[in-house]
Amino acid sequence: MDDWRSYDGVAAAYERANGGRLSEPARDLVALAGDLPAAARALDVGTGTGLTASEASKAGAALVVGLDPSVPMLATGASVRDGFRPVAGRAIDLPFRDGSFDLVTASFVLNHVAKYDTALFDMVRVLRHGGRIAVSTWGPGVDELQRTWRELVSTVVGGDMLRDVLKQAVPWEDLFAQRGPLEEALIDAGLNRVRTEPRRYRFVYSIEEFLDGREAAATGRFVRSMLGEAGWASFRERARATFTERFADPLNDFRDVILAVATKPAY
Repeated sequence: MDDWRSYDGVAAAYERANGGRLSEPARDLVALAGDLPAAARALDVGTGTGLTASEASKAGAALVVGLDPSVPMLATGASVRDGFRPVAGRAIDLPFRDGSFDLVTASFVLNHVAKYDTALFDMVRVLRHGGRIAVSTWGPGVDELQRTWRELVSTVVGGDMLRDVLKQAVPWEDLFAQRGPLEEALIDAGLNRVRTEPRRYRFVYSIEEFLDGREAAATGRFVRSMLGEAGWASFRERARATFTERFADPLNDFRDVILAVATKPAY
């Protein structure tokens, strides 16, 4: 992997880990946005493998575009689910005309965008007047599974470097883990009727699936790029042994999520 920030080399692992577990919050996010108008057009920004885009299609959108900078992620998603048109692009400088969509979604994306305010303004730009934006973020707290993983990573990269990696990859993770700052960001982008809802999800997966998810996460991508393939295989084996020793397989993971929806003023 030439750039650890890229998801290109972990698309298959991402889908194995998240294809099932993130479908529920994606479905809830689309439902929170409300009924779609006839012949609705939807855009899912940072679609990854198309989970939320597919849910928008199931909810009745006539056209759904899933946008992501990673072509391998888009290709992986298109191979396992339908209902959306994959488009390569970034959250900033969206390649669409003003007012092109009735719904714009972004699942667990704002944490990753360096200039989240610019990204939100562009999402508002491509949204029609009266249309809705729906976004999700992870809630506060680090559970025992995450803590154990970060302890393992720290033995390789050190605590200071780990914090730097997280700051680069998810600079707004702490900020948008709270409802207030997320609501303020949506209001500052020119949206109204802002509504947020906290949800708690129970994810059940094998230790192997959990490690697939960690491989696709920022810390896993960084460690893999630093250690090389042989070193990564050894590290993953050590992680597998640690999780097998400490936790029952399959794992039960309870995660807090914030769902938010807002409307672009009619005039």
